[in-house]
Amino acid sequence: MGLEEFFDLPENWGESTVKSGAPWTVTLLRSKSNEELHKLWYLLLKEKNMLLTIEQEAKRQRVSMPSPERLKKIERSMQRLDKVVEERETALRLLQTGQEYARPADWRRNLFGKVVWHRFREYAIPWYMNATYKRRRFYTPSFVKPHIRLRMEKNLRTRARQADLVKKQLAKLKEKFPQMKAST
Repeated sequence: MGLEEFFDLPENWGESTVKSGAPWTVTLLRSKSNEELHKLWYLLLKEKNMLLTIEQEAKRQRVSMPSPERLKKIERSMQRLDKVVEERETALRLLQTGQEYARPADWRRNLFGKVVWHRFREYAIPWYMNATYKRRRFYTPSFVKPHIRLRMEKNLRTRARQADLVKKQLAKLKEKFPQMKAST
């Protein structure tokens, strides 16, 4: 069509509310084929672009956008569609290779003692031949160990402080509203 695709239908111009359907559910999307999902993705993308254009035009004219919830519905549908496609890719990869993740990885301890998710490179080189891997230092030096303990203590103190704050807030609410049921 041309640039008209970036604007809403002419009968919706000037309306304060525009009818729209519900966002796509995951169960509905799972029943679709890959080809249908591909087409639906581009339809949703086209609709999102149109709604973003309308939003910018409404901002420029300093008026409210008609039915702004449509944009949230489109984004929610796109997230769900992406989730379904990711599920299918994971299932196919598990059947073909037996690997759960697209890129193999492992939990490693870095130089500062933090446990991090380390993704392997595409072309694996044995660690003893890999100079960049050796420079990464996936071990913790002895002088860092006291700092690891201090970091763990700090985390435990903040958790305890937050739990104490929640208890105090509940006690205040219980004092203010004695008929309130205590939530755990």
